[in-house]
Amino acid sequence: MAAERNRVILGMGSHVPQKVLGNEELSKKVDTSHEWIQSRTGIIERRIAEEQESTSDLAYEAARKAINDAGVNIEQIDLVIVATITPDMSFPSTACLLQHRLGLKHVTCFDLEAACSGFLYSLDVADGMIASGRYNCALVIGAEKMSSIMDWEDRTTCVLFGDGAGAAIISSEGSGPSLLGFRCGADGSNPSLLHQPAGGSLKPASVQTIDKREHFLKMNGKEIFKSAVRVMEKAIRDLLADHKYKISDVDHVIPHQANVRIVESMAQRLEIPMEKFFCNLDRHGNTSAASIPLALDEAIRKNIFNEGDLAVLVAFGAGLTWSSTLVRF
Repeated sequence: MAAERNRVILGMGSHVPQKVLGNEELSKKVDTSHEWIQSRTGIIERRIAEEQESTSDLAYEAARKAINDAGVNIEQIDLVIVATITPDMSFPSTACLLQHRLGLKHVTCFDLEAACSGFLYSLDVADGMIASGRYNCALVIGAEKMSSIMDWEDRTTCVLFGDGAGAAIISSEGSGPSLLGFRCGADGSNPSLLHQPAGGSLKPASVQTIDKREHFLKMNGKEIFKSAVRVMEKAIRDLLADHKYKISDVDHVIPHQANVRIVESMAQRLEIPMEKFFCNLDRHGNTSAASIPLALDEAIRKNIFNEGDLAVLVAFGAGLTWSSTLVRF
């Protein structure tokens, strides 16, 4: 039996648009206030892409930084996965557009849609494809232009989200943080909790769907909050049990950056000190699939990890989907 191949994070990169939209400015657009937003979500500002900026533009910048950080040649990359719910267009995939722009060879490219869990789902897929021996070096990206599906008249949702991208180079060779394991799951029994009603085959674009504002994100915030805390806690506990670790073995948690209250509730239930949770949602809001890689890249650049540290990455999103990943630094 062949020895198991290593899967390591060789490099990371992230990118956010230049435009900053703070709570004070946002309160001039919708009936809300800085105090209301910050007290309920922890968000102070978010980045918003320009009208002509696309998801692939954000992904391209993050990808370039990750490739440079990893020190790999373009020719070494043989797999590209882009996690997004805001692709440039329904088809071709954003990954294909990115492959051409980066000057990659005619390698395997596809998008993966698992909403806010998308980056961790994509890591799991890339990890398995590299472990199979058929691929050696993957570019995995979470990228979103959430502002393109925001209803700027709905204060319950538009205050929460921002735009950005984060990328990782995963390889079977070299040194870096090791991917130890994954736990992914889904429950599609109640999609209306968090969805974009129109624009697909069920409700193609029409005058009626546009008039009803059905091409924007819709969310049942209270139910999402309760589900997020519960399933992310379970995803962490199950993953640790799979690998025979205890909660006390965890040195760091990189959670999906959705709402500070969700993070605080999860920390309390897991009995993990908040000091072990890395959060940057105050400056970025919820960037969906870009959330985890944006936070992980920033945490690495801030040198919060010591050699041997065990980190858990955990996310929750529309679907409903959830995922956890165990990384050894």
